[in-house]
Amino acid sequence: MATNPEPDVPANHDENRRTFLKQSSLLTALALVPGQVVDAAAAKFDERIADAFEKVPLSLKVNGVKQKLSVEPRATLLDLLREQLHLTGTKKGCDYGQCGACTVHVNGQRVNSCLSFAVMHDGQEITTIEGLAKGDDLHPMQEAFVKHDGFQCGYCTPGQIMSAVACVREGHAGSEGEIREYMSGNICRCGAYANIVAAIQDVKQGGQKV
Repeated sequence: MATNPEPDVPANHDENRRTFLKQSSLLTALALVPGQVVDAAAAKFDERIADAFEKVPLSLKVNGVKQKLSVEPRATLLDLLREQLHLTGTKKGCDYGQCGACTVHVNGQRVNSCLSFAVMHDGQEITTIEGLAKGDDLHPMQEAFVKHDGFQCGYCTPGQIMSAVACVREGHAGSEGEIREYMSGNICRCGAYANIVAAIQDVKQGGQKV
């Protein structure tokens, strides 16, 4: 009795079958994954893509060291210093430019870093509280704050010292009243104002280079 001939089997039949099974398994697994997990994964992917496209190059000299960075246009100078460069001496107080805890020097001028976008300072020189001392040798204003006990909790102290140095450099430390006026942007919740003024007067009268 004649037998039916075996049908021709394509050479890649087994490969196609394996591919089909893998795809079916993947689709089944995705169907069983909770929607929140899929949404979270998609959001994370979108975030990575956004970061890659949104960040811009930035060159700064911070405390005498050249820095080449990649930052988001919306990042403040304060967040750049604290989060990317780990210079946490500059404090985040009110984040509205009202307390002065975040004061730094930009090209020698005092600036509230919480109100200033990092990208605005490309090519500029930034000095933070970490950049005042030279190794173990404190800056004269730092020494004066220690001498006159110009701090209690210390949270506002970095911004106070940066403003105090600028106050002297700007020529606004001629009298107690003038010092209080030009230091009014820096708030001390502990109320150490009298000692802060005394520290500034000490440095001014001592004629030390600041």
